[in-house]
Amino acid sequence: MNSNPIKVSGCVVTYNNASIISECIESVLKWTKNYDFKLYISDNGSTDGTVELIRRRFPQVIVLENKRNLGFGGGHNRILRKLDSKYHFVINPDIFVTQDVFGPMVDYLEVHRNTAMITPKIMNDNGTEQQLPKRNPTIRYTILSKFKPFKHYRQIYTRELENLNTPTDVDFCTGCFFAIRTSVFKRLKGFDKRYFMYMEDADLSRMVRQRYRIVFFPSVYVYHKWHRENLRNLRGILRWLKSMIQYYMKWGWEF
Repeated sequence: MNSNPIKVSGCVVTYNNASIISECIESVLKWTKNYDFKLYISDNGSTDGTVELIRRRFPQVIVLENKRNLGFGGGHNRILRKLDSKYHFVINPDIFVTQDVFGPMVDYLEVHRNTAMITPKIMNDNGTEQQLPKRNPTIRYTILSKFKPFKHYRQIYTRELENLNTPTDVDFCTGCFFAIRTSVFKRLKGFDKRYFMYMEDADLSRMVRQRYRIVFFPSVYVYHKWHRENLRNLRGILRWLKSMIQYYMKWGWEF
């Protein structure tokens, strides 16, 4: 699809990502050059030269400097009022694009008006698929699955044994890369402000699914350099636990 007139936007939230952000932005701009596309960077107070690097290398990108670290959802919400697109992409700074994922995903949304969010296949650097959640979080999926006797709950959570090769309705749309109808994103006022990091994608997915479909679209893919901070240090674990408790307090403690 060339010279597509449909307005499309994207946002990357950065926080000390100077070492990886160029690769992300270059790949996104390369595969959106034939679209009416606008890319925003919402920076959460980087001190490693991230903002300076982006402004120097990518003058066409719109950079917003936040006075403090607003977290993942808060950073993305900063650009809500500026959006005039029909479809908006939420993009992690550790995403790398090697094909036109934007056109096929937009095309699907254009045809399927009852679908509001769509996510492609997410791949590891080694070419394997990242098995990410596709069902609503529950106690057995988020807690019990961490323990060896209950590892199979993770497979149910991600639906990895189902071999999903065609567009499939899912409950949970991963926050590392997805597209959403801008009108829906704005109506919901973006991500829920109570989450600093983690579970905000599950929360947004649940709000969207009250009225619309969410689709896993495996025909296209992006690469994700997954770091899993929540399993590597105490601060990340505590953030994850806090967000999980907030999620269950909002939606119920389903087993």
